[in-house]
Amino acid sequence: MEDKTTVLVTGGTGFVARQIILQLLQKGYRVRTTVRSLASTTELTKTLMVQGVAAIDHLSFVEAELTKDDNWQEVMQDCKYVLSVASPVFFEKPKNEQEAIRPAVEGILRILKFAKREGVKRVIMTSNFGAVGFTLPKQIGRIRQ
Repeated sequence: MEDKTTVLVTGGTGFVARQIILQLLQKGYRVRTTVRSLASTTELTKTLMVQGVAAIDHLSFVEAELTKDDNWQEVMQDCKYVLSVASPVFFEKPKNEQEAIRPAVEGILRILKFAKREGVKRVIMTSNFGAVGFTLPKQIGRIRQ
Protein backbone atom coordinates (compact mmCIF):
# COMPACT_ATOMS: atom_id res chain seq x y z
CA MET A 1 0.00 0.00 0.00
CA GLU A 2 1.19 3.48 -0.85
CA ASP A 3 1.18 6.09 1.88
CA LYS A 4 -1.19 8.28 -0.12
CA THR A 5 -3.77 5.65 -1.07
CA THR A 6 -7.22 7.12 -0.54
CA VAL A 7 -10.30 4.92 -0.49
CA LEU A 8 -13.81 6.29 -0.80
CA VAL A 9 -16.50 4.52 1.21
CA THR A 10 -20.00 5.75 0.43
CA GLY A 11 -22.67 5.85 3.12
CA GLY A 12 -20.23 6.34 6.00
CA THR A 13 -22.78 6.34 8.80
CA GLY A 14 -24.25 2.96 7.90
CA PHE A 15 -23.35 -0.23 9.77
CA VAL A 16 -21.44 -1.95 6.96
CA ALA A 17 -19.62 1.24 5.96
CA ARG A 18 -18.50 1.83 9.56
CA GLN A 19 -16.93 -1.60 9.71
CA ILE A 20 -15.16 -1.07 6.39
CA ILE A 21 -13.91 2.37 7.44
CA LEU A 22 -12.62 0.96 10.73
CA GLN A 23 -10.62 -1.77 8.97
CA LEU A 24 -9.24 0.56 6.30
CA LEU A 25 -8.04 3.08 8.89
CA GLN A 26 -6.48 0.30 10.98
CA LYS A 27 -4.55 -0.80 7.88
CA GLY A 28 -3.24 2.72 7.27
CA TYR A 29 -5.40 3.86 4.36
CA ARG A 30 -6.71 7.38 4.03
CA VAL A 31 -10.50 7.19 3.92
CA ARG A 32 -13.01 9.62 2.53
CA THR A 33 -16.67 8.90 3.15
CA THR A 34 -19.94 10.37 2.04
CA VAL A 35 -22.66 11.41 4.46
CA ARG A 36 -26.02 13.04 3.91
CA SER A 37 -25.22 15.60 6.59
CA LEU A 38 -21.94 16.62 8.18
CA ALA A 39 -23.84 16.80 11.48
CA SER A 40 -23.77 12.98 11.57
CA THR A 41 -19.97 12.77 11.57
CA THR A 42 -19.41 13.33 15.30
CA GLU A 43 -20.99 10.03 16.29
CA LEU A 44 -19.04 8.10 13.65
CA THR A 45 -15.76 9.70 14.72
CA LYS A 46 -16.41 8.88 18.39
CA THR A 47 -17.31 5.28 17.54
CA LEU A 48 -14.11 4.80 15.56
CA MET A 49 -11.98 6.29 18.33
CA VAL A 50 -13.60 3.98 20.91
CA GLN A 51 -12.74 1.06 18.62
CA GLY A 52 -9.10 2.04 18.71
CA VAL A 53 -8.55 4.10 15.56
CA ALA A 54 -5.57 6.33 16.27
CA ALA A 55 -5.28 7.87 12.79
CA ILE A 56 -8.65 9.62 12.84
CA ASP A 57 -7.02 12.45 10.88
CA HIS A 58 -6.88 10.02 7.93
CA LEU A 59 -10.68 10.19 7.74
CA SER A 60 -12.53 12.93 5.87
CA PHE A 61 -16.20 13.55 5.14
CA VAL A 62 -18.06 15.05 2.20
CA GLU A 63 -21.80 15.64 1.95
CA ALA A 64 -23.18 13.81 -1.06
CA GLU A 65 -26.50 12.25 -2.01
CA LEU A 66 -26.96 9.31 -4.35
CA THR A 67 -29.76 11.26 -6.06
CA LYS A 68 -27.77 14.42 -6.88
CA ASP A 69 -24.54 15.26 -8.74
CA ASP A 70 -23.53 17.79 -6.06
CA ASN A 71 -20.03 17.19 -4.62
CA TRP A 72 -19.36 13.86 -6.39
CA GLN A 73 -16.40 15.21 -8.34
CA GLU A 74 -14.85 16.44 -5.08
CA VAL A 75 -15.66 13.12 -3.43
CA MET A 76 -13.78 11.15 -6.10
CA GLN A 77 -10.69 13.37 -6.38
CA ASP A 78 -7.47 11.45 -5.69
CA CYS A 79 -9.33 8.26 -4.73
CA LYS A 80 -7.76 5.06 -5.97
CA TYR A 81 -10.61 2.78 -4.88
CA VAL A 82 -14.33 3.19 -4.21
CA LEU A 83 -16.40 0.93 -1.99
CA SER A 84 -20.00 1.71 -2.88
CA VAL A 85 -21.91 0.80 0.27
CA ALA A 86 -24.59 3.53 0.33
CA SER A 87 -28.03 2.49 -0.76
CA PRO A 88 -31.51 3.82 -0.17
CA VAL A 89 -33.03 2.21 2.93
CA PHE A 90 -36.75 1.73 3.46
CA PHE A 91 -38.26 0.70 6.77
CA GLU A 92 -41.62 -0.07 5.20
CA LYS A 93 -42.43 -1.72 1.92
CA PRO A 94 -42.48 0.96 -0.80
CA LYS A 95 -45.84 1.46 -2.53
CA ASN A 96 -44.10 1.16 -5.88
CA GLU A 97 -40.91 -0.89 -6.30
CA GLN A 98 -39.47 1.88 -8.49
CA GLU A 99 -39.25 4.05 -5.34
CA ALA A 100 -36.48 1.70 -4.19
CA ILE A 101 -35.00 0.68 -7.52
CA ARG A 102 -34.66 4.08 -9.22
CA PRO A 103 -32.48 5.82 -6.59
CA ALA A 104 -30.29 2.74 -6.19
CA VAL A 105 -29.68 2.43 -9.94
CA GLU A 106 -29.22 6.18 -10.44
CA GLY A 107 -26.88 6.29 -7.45
CA ILE A 108 -24.52 3.57 -8.65
CA LEU A 109 -24.54 5.00 -12.18
CA ARG A 110 -23.62 8.40 -10.71
CA ILE A 111 -20.81 6.83 -8.69
CA LEU A 112 -19.47 4.99 -11.74
CA LYS A 113 -19.66 8.12 -13.91
CA PHE A 114 -17.67 10.26 -11.49
CA ALA A 115 -15.23 7.44 -10.69
CA LYS A 116 -14.45 7.10 -14.40
CA ARG A 117 -13.99 10.87 -14.79
CA GLU A 118 -11.54 10.97 -11.88
CA GLY A 119 -9.57 7.87 -12.94
CA VAL A 120 -10.53 5.61 -10.02
CA LYS A 121 -8.77 2.26 -10.39
CA ARG A 122 -11.54 0.02 -9.02
CA VAL A 123 -15.14 0.33 -7.79
CA ILE A 124 -16.62 -2.36 -5.58
CA MET A 125 -20.38 -2.32 -5.11
CA THR A 126 -22.26 -3.96 -2.27
CA SER A 127 -25.92 -4.26 -1.56
CA ASN A 128 -28.03 -4.22 1.56
CA PHE A 129 -30.97 -6.03 3.09
CA GLY A 130 -33.34 -3.83 1.12
CA ALA A 131 -32.43 -5.76 -2.02
CA VAL A 132 -34.20 -8.85 -0.65
CA GLY A 133 -36.02 -7.55 2.42
CA PHE A 134 -39.34 -7.02 0.67
CA THR A 135 -39.21 -10.16 -1.44
CA LEU A 136 -42.36 -12.23 -1.30
CA PRO A 137 -42.08 -15.44 0.80
CA LYS A 138 -42.48 -17.63 -2.33
CA GLN A 139 -39.51 -15.88 -3.94
CA ILE A 140 -37.36 -16.36 -0.83
CA GLY A 141 -38.02 -20.09 -1.01
CA ARG A 142 -36.68 -20.15 -4.57
CA ILE A 143 -33.59 -18.22 -3.51
CA ARG A 144 -32.80 -20.71 -0.72
CA GLN A 145 -33.07 -23.70 -3.06
